[in-house]
Amino acid sequence: MTITRDIMTPSPRCIGENDSLHIAATVMSDLDVGALPICGEDSKLKGMLTDRDIVVRAIALGLDPETTPARALAQGKPVTVDVNDDIHVALERMQEHQIRRVPVIEDHLLVGIVSQADIARSLSAQQTGETVESISQ
Repeated sequence: MTITRDIMTPSPRCIGENDSLHIAATVMSDLDVGALPICGEDSKLKGMLTDRDIVVRAIALGLDPETTPARALAQGKPVTVDVNDDIHVALERMQEHQIRRVPVIEDHLLVGIVSQADIARSLSAQQTGETVESISQ
């Protein structure tokens, strides 16, 4: 059995809930990633922020990236998996919610992220294809 811990990218970089969208975009650029977890001052996951969120939900609506905090774009409870969940739980959540990455939690703290790239590197071509197809519908 493969568990999320086996294929996740560990120790993801968070953006603080009070950090500006400009800071978030700079961190994304520096790390060459398209998404960052939003973490609160209590170190708990508050949401996920994508480059698309910044462009479509903030810039296009006229929000100032210098003054708008990341928490302004966090919506609802984040979809997560536990570090010890079978990887199929992660695949099902990604497919059900049509998300390309799912944060991995251990003892209520963020410890990793499972992304489409992690799946492609670790699972069969069939599982990867089914997941990508379902997410992209």
